[in-house]
Amino acid sequence: MTGTAHESAGTRRAPELEAFYQVLQRRRDVRGEFTGAPIPDDMLERVLGAAHSAPSVGLSQPWDFVLVRDESTRGRFREHVAGERKVFADTLTGEEAQLFSKIKIEGILESSVGVVVTYDPSRGSPAVLGRHAIADAGLYSVCLAIQNLWLAATAEGLGVGWVSFYREEFLASLVGLPEGIRPVAWLCLGPVSELATTPDLERHGWRRRRPLADALHQEQWTPRNS
Repeated sequence: MTGTAHESAGTRRAPELEAFYQVLQRRRDVRGEFTGAPIPDDMLERVLGAAHSAPSVGLSQPWDFVLVRDESTRGRFREHVAGERKVFADTLTGEEAQLFSKIKIEGILESSVGVVVTYDPSRGSPAVLGRHAIADAGLYSVCLAIQNLWLAATAEGLGVGWVSFYREEFLASLVGLPEGIRPVAWLCLGPVSELATTPDLERHGWRRRRPLADALHQEQWTPRNS
């Protein structure tokens, strides 16, 4: 391929690549920006379809998605989350306690729908190709589905918030999960007024993003100061 042809091909792909990286950079864990507006059915199906197209160990596809719109169910979950927030808050002191008191941790009632993403370790068993040496490979697959959902939602102009202040047994009971099915995430999903340019925790000063250079190691692990 000539230099001119190579440059031409690169130029044709540039807008597509730029759009892809913009989606990556715009993705946020949304808390307070949900509008509560309904999600068009075709848009929701595309987002869930993106999640369902994720790769999975042994093609086991060990995920399911429980859509929760009922206000009573969401209200009960929010009460539980508020209790778990207090449990965590009680472990903090000083500046950390002050910072955390200002941070909103969920948008359960404000979002349009809750999506409970689950993991079924029995799917494809007993011979799940590629899982014999890494028991958590199936769980990693579910996380890939969540990331697919998140990026698709961002591309569609929707926001996603991952709620993690809950006890798994409570959420499993709340949405009627069968024995052995693990809830991996409650995702708040819906249209937003905006996607913040800076992640909430960084904006509040809870923690700052590490430079890429601090996370890179060549050939062998290199000790870091922190």
